[in-house]
This record gives sequence, structure tokens and C-alpha cells, in this order.
Amino acid sequence: MKPLPAGLVARPGSSVENETGAWRTKVPKFLMQTCTGCDLCALFCPEGIVYRVDKKIYSFDDTYCKGCGICAAECPVADIVMIEDAL
Repeated sequence: MKPLPAGLVARPGSSVENETGAWRTKVPKFLMQTCTGCDLCALFCPEGIVYRVDKKIYSFDDTYCKGCGICAAECPVADIVMIEDAL
């Protein structure tokens, strides 16, 4: 893990340099039922690991997902839910 200078906040996507997926308790589940393809889940992901697979299909890189739930909270149609991680 790279040290950060005191008082600084890590830049978005910093967990790609520091694998953080192993300590989460929940992961997003993309239901793909009411998705409008708005990209808000990808835009608001603080680690930049949510990505579009197709027009209204999204996924995430579970190696780096911290399970914060921001993608689910920002989804305007509640098409993402957080579920228990099966690690």
C-alpha cells in the first residue's frame, strides 16, 4: 500500500493501486430490470470500478470494490442493491 502524506485525501480510484476488496461485507448487485443507462453508478463510484457492459448493463471489479454502496444509493431507479459478500 502506498503511503499518503498526512492531511491529504486519496484521489478517486486509488484502490486500484491498493486492493481493498477483501475487507468489504457487501457488494452491489445490478438487477438490470429498471436501469435507464444514466451512468450515475459509474460516475459516483469513488474507486472508478463500476463500468458499462452494454447499453443498460453494468458490472464492477470485485477485486477493488470496497462495498461502500454509493452506486446503489445514487441509482435513481433503485436497480442496484447491496447484498452480503460471499467471500
